[in-house]
Order: sequence, then C-alpha cells, then structure tokens
Amino acid sequence: MQYIKRDMEKLIINTSKEYSAILLYGPRQIGKSTVLENLFKNRTIISLDDLNLRNLAVNDPKMFLEIYKPPLLIDEIQYAPNLFSYLKMAIDRNATPGSYLLTGSQAFKLMKLAGESLAGRVALLHFSPFSQHEIYSDTMLLPFNLNINDLLLRTATYKEADIHEIYRRIYYGSMPNIINNKYSNLNLFYSSYLETYINRDINEENKINNSLKFLNFLTALAARIGQVLNLHNVAGECDISDDTAKRWLELILKSDVVYLLHPYSNNVLKRTIKSPKLYFFDTGLVAYLTKYHTPETLEAGALNGAIFENYVINEIRKTYFNLGYEPPIYYYHDKDGNEIDLLIEENGYIYPIEIKKTNTPNTSMIKAFNILRKSLIPTGNGAVICSYNNVSMLDSNTLIIPAWAI
Repeated sequence: MQYIKRDMEKLIINTSKEYSAILLYGPRQIGKSTVLENLFKNRTIISLDDLNLRNLAVNDPKMFLEIYKPPLLIDEIQYAPNLFSYLKMAIDRNATPGSYLLTGSQAFKLMKLAGESLAGRVALLHFSPFSQHEIYSDTMLLPFNLNINDLLLRTATYKEADIHEIYRRIYYGSMPNIINNKYSNLNLFYSSYLETYINRDINEENKINNSLKFLNFLTALAARIGQVLNLHNVAGECDISDDTAKRWLELILKSDVVYLLHPYSNNVLKRTIKSPKLYFFDTGLVAYLTKYHTPETLEAGALNGAIFENYVINEIRKTYFNLGYEPPIYYYHDKDGNEIDLLIEENGYIYPIEIKKTNTPNTSMIKAFNILRKSLIPTGNGAVICSYNNVSMLDSNTLIIPAWAI
C-alpha cells in the first residue's frame, strides 16, 4: 500500500524537537502509529494491544520502561495508565526531545492522565482520519478561512468535484484502510470496526449489559446528526433509561467516535438554544449505521442534507487539528427558529456559514446572518458552503464556497 502524506507531519516533526514526549490521540484505525513509524525510524515499537506487553506495563511499569528504552513508540497507551507517572520520572531525568512517542484512542481519558502526570512535559496532538486535502491535493495545507485570496488559491490546487463525487467521498468515509484500498468491502470493514470498538474500547473498561441496545443507540445517534441533541428522545427510541443514554453518550464521546458542536454563547444574544448538536467523526460510519448501501441512495435519501453538513464540518475541523489548533467553531439556533449552521470565532470576529447541498444558493439561506450583523457582535464575511462549482459571491458580504475546496 502506498503511504499517503499526512497534513500533521510537519507539526509532529517540529514538536518532537522541543518535547520529550508526544501523545497523538484520536479514534481507532486512523493511522496514528503509521504516521509516527513513517516519520521516526530506528526506534522500539510497542503495542499495548499485545496482552503480554500490556500485562507488564500495567503490573510493573517501572520494569517495562527499564526493558524498553527510548527512543520508544508506545501504541494504545490508555491501556496502561500507571505508565504515565513513570514516564514523568523518565522525562525528568533529562530525556532528550522526541524520546517517547505515544498514541491512544480514548481522548478524554488520555488528556486526563497526561494532565495529571505529564503536565508541561507532553505535547497533546489531536489526530484525525484522512482529510480530503490529504487525499486529493499535494500542496501545503492552509487553515480554512473566508479570505477570498486564500480560497482562490485552494481552488487552484484542489481536485474539483461535482455533487456525485462529493457523495462518493461522504459514503466511503475517511478511514485509511478504506482510502488506501486495503479493504474493499465496506460492510465487513465497518461491522468489524464496531465489533472491535464495542468489545474492546467500551466493554473492557465500561461493561455494557446489552451490546445490541448499545449498537441501536449508536445507530439512533447517527440518524440524528446535525440535529439539536435530545437525549431523552433517543433513550425512549432505544428502550433505555435517560441515565443509561447519558452514560453511553459519554463513553462514545470519550472514544472520539462522535463530537458535540456547542451553541454560540454571548450576553447580547439572549434567546439562544443551549443544547449541542452531534456529529460523527466519519461519514462512512454514519452511512453504514443508517443502512445506505451506495453513494447514489445516500445522495437521494432523507439523510442527504445532514450528512453533507457533517462532512463539511469534519473537513473544517481537520484543517485546524492538523495545524495544531482547537477548532473555534459553534452553531447558532434561537427560540424564534433562526439558525446558522456554523460560526467560526477568530481574531475578535464571528464568521457565519450556511451549509447546503444545493448548487443554486440564494440570499434566503442567509437571513439569520443579519441577527449577528444587527447586534453588537463584530461580524466578518459570511459564506454558503454548497455544491456550486467554484468560489463566487452571493452578495457583497457573503461568499459561495464549493465543498471540495475546504
């Protein structure tokens, strides 16, 4: 299989020159260890998926680090939380930059462990599945923004795609083993992925009494992407208690399978809805869970607008993560029914964005932008991200951006 260059490589290399430890975290099977093995040769590689190695790391972490010396790569380190305090001592003994490369797939747990034991000693990097920039462009990554010159540069270097191609990308998702053609059967891949995820990442540490109900819960969430989250309704549909739904959602969030987009909060905007929206890290997984079997049926189906929105927001998030930034993104929804799909808060300004499947955007889609512009909130250019074929202007303050140019 041909190695595909990752956008985070430059950030990882530069960080390894300053920090003794780097923790690369994100969902399972997105290429965390692969990118580190490609960038850093001649080091010992340990995977704690190996039960014998895990047993040593858990029960005798001091001996583990005496046997396996730096430069060292430890994969799936969340399985041996006791290692973190011993890594702290090893780093404090003047470990050189780049000595310890760590990966893991339980984001919240890892950040808590690293924060408690390795604060100031480890660089935390949130790794993502493939972005469309990584797959379809060989140019330098630019952060997503609404600067017209940057957008024109993107369209000159990215691979153009019509709406059918976009839905093909959405359907096949962003998992490396699918993108690099290691596996061709999507149903088998995602069913195996979920089996591993539920039985290993969930059940090993947080016993699920009914795996089938848990899968139904995950499917119910997939059918609600892009909606304001009502966990009570999801619980009722899945025949589980509200407390169980809350606990299961926390588990899914911790493993990075889903994420929440929170509403924008400002003292000027008094009538905003406070609940978050939910999205999945991979649209291919959504298509599998909601039982769409081809890109064509997905494009024509009831979920087509929501999954297009999920895809666009994923791609925007990846441009930030791959450059080492936390995405400064929110959504707007007030009690009068006004909605804005995405807000980017940067440099003292709010940039409103609507996300629509259409290739004929119009000004009725951006009426809610005026709520921000008439308030005291500094508001920059807006945009409609859609299936239009190139960058254009909807009005003097609003860009049209094709989804393939993110």
